[in-house]
Amino acid sequence: MRWGFSPPKITCGLGLAAISYVAVDYLRHLSPAWHERLQPALWSILALIAISRVPFYKHWSSEFRAAIPFVASMLFMLACFLLEALSVRFVTAVLGLDWHSETPPLPDTGQWLLLSLNEKLPGSLVEILRARIIGLHHFLMLFMMLAFSVLFDSVEAPGLGLGARYMFTMAIGRLLRAITFVSTILPSARPWCAAARFRVPAYPHHWAQKYYVPYASDADAIRQIINQDIAYADTGEYHGDYHPDWGSMNFLVNFLRPTPAEGASWFSLLKKAGGGCNDLLYSGHMLVAVLTAIAWTEAYGGFSSAFIWLLVMHSAQREIRERHHYTVDCIVAIYVGILLWKMTGFIWPAKDSMKSRRLAKLERIQGRLIQAAKDSDMDEVRELLKEVELRTQESQNEGHSRYLWLFSCATIFLALTIVLLAFTWTSDG
Repeated sequence: MRWGFSPPKITCGLGLAAISYVAVDYLRHLSPAWHERLQPALWSILALIAISRVPFYKHWSSEFRAAIPFVASMLFMLACFLLEALSVRFVTAVLGLDWHSETPPLPDTGQWLLLSLNEKLPGSLVEILRARIIGLHHFLMLFMMLAFSVLFDSVEAPGLGLGARYMFTMAIGRLLRAITFVSTILPSARPWCAAARFRVPAYPHHWAQKYYVPYASDADAIRQIINQDIAYADTGEYHGDYHPDWGSMNFLVNFLRPTPAEGASWFSLLKKAGGGCNDLLYSGHMLVAVLTAIAWTEAYGGFSSAFIWLLVMHSAQREIRERHHYTVDCIVAIYVGILLWKMTGFIWPAKDSMKSRRLAKLERIQGRLIQAAKDSDMDEVRELLKEVELRTQESQNEGHSRYLWLFSCATIFLALTIVLLAFTWTSDG
């Protein structure tokens, strides 16, 4: 799909747009009135600029091929989110609210370090470290800006391929995270969290009453269970739980432990799960931040990627400082996110297919290209290479202009809708 002329290629400005977005959004803390004026204006300008580039975008055929992996990655990610929500509710409910309020947080040397730095660093620097400059929703929106920058040839096409890789990596990371934190239940760094956010029973589930409570603190009992390798303690009568009728989903009752006050829907319980109130190793917020930063570094690079990584580090120390996570959660999230991103390079960028097309075109003009080089005719060499590039793009779009036009309109509409929804639903962090 080509028009008669093309605008100049834009290879800079994404970093400026990212800085502007973060700065304008931070105005909500400094000047809410200016924030209400500038934020809609900034997003309207960015949306209009992106839409104006749509007619000149030359890679819709690549986007079309990436559509199926994109949708498949999104569905896989949603399934992993559902499993994670089940796991979050389970690790909160299985031990009861009393355990959460009575179990002290784990010792965290990262927290000690930050408290020590508060005493030694200048007050202005400490205030910057405490400031809520960046949050989860910022990293999501920064990635959306990165994906949209394919319209400006700032990032290698297809943008849907980049999005598919991001969501697929996110899904794998969330799946591994759920397996990790459900394996060993760790106490929260905020002991009051569970009682404030959940209405689960105060006493442990009968699984925990039998297999954990009798051996939780008594050294002799722990020694005996190690020697006997069997749950030998007589726990007496178990405390019963409320059992609603969820039909085919009744097997979830033991995992979610609903109460009469929470209603009759199992899905409503999962929507209340949020981030949970145990320590969930590793940090999901940091995973999002790291994936955004590593994607930005690989796809765009430049000084703006250093800015994104500084935001990641600022977010990590705030997670620890405000005791949303232990230090180990943030450290593990950083290297897991980087390693997972490196493992999913087969999804994007799709260099091999483009390379094979260019090689085929080059083989056809090989004789002419060699002759032009022998004649030192650099203008002819440039024209031949330009012809290879144009023919490659034409072969991608040949015979599909009408369908690609419809696809491009639908893609832009859906993408802007997703951005608007994400911005609305995550604007409070």
